[in-house]
Amino acid sequence: MLEPESNTPIADEVDWSDSLTAYDKAHFTTYMRLLDASADGASEEEMANLILGIDPAREPERARKALRSHLDRANWMMTTGYKKLFAG
Repeated sequence: MLEPESNTPIADEVDWSDSLTAYDKAHFTTYMRLLDASADGASEEEMANLILGIDPAREPERARKALRSHLDRANWMMTTGYKKLFAG
């Protein structure tokens, strides 16, 4: 199974914040990979397995929750969070 690109382990759910977090910074590449895979029509199972490193056959609920949480945060990064990267 492929490991996530960050040294920070993948959380089962991303803690929500209206600010960028250390987790966001550590997993920025993961977020972008998820958005790209989603846009390309990858299945949830593929994204959970190949990007998050969670086997959806063995842990279906964890894979679903982690994927949804990370995709939600990735979408927030693209619509709102990116502005905070450039704020003074």
